[in-house]
Amino acid sequence: MPSLVLVVVGVVALVVIAVRVIRSLRRFAGASSLVSDRVGDGVGLLKARSAALGVALAERRPDRARKGEPRVRSTHRGRQEDHRG
Repeated sequence: MPSLVLVVVGVVALVVIAVRVIRSLRRFAGASSLVSDRVGDGVGLLKARSAALGVALAERRPDRARKGEPRVRSTHRGRQEDHRG
């Protein structure tokens, strides 16, 4: 009889602990999802800003090739160079 009582108490304690752990895991999953979303948004904004900066820098370059202009390659002193008109 005492061993049966111990088994029942053990099962009840196991259920109580399992319920608490499951609740904690749900809260953790919610917080983790929130953090992941915010970090993803920040990374997306950073990529967009980086792309915009690259476009702005490319537009400021004076030797930037324009669309439709052919690239002329010539060899001068043994080196190949691009000449864009």
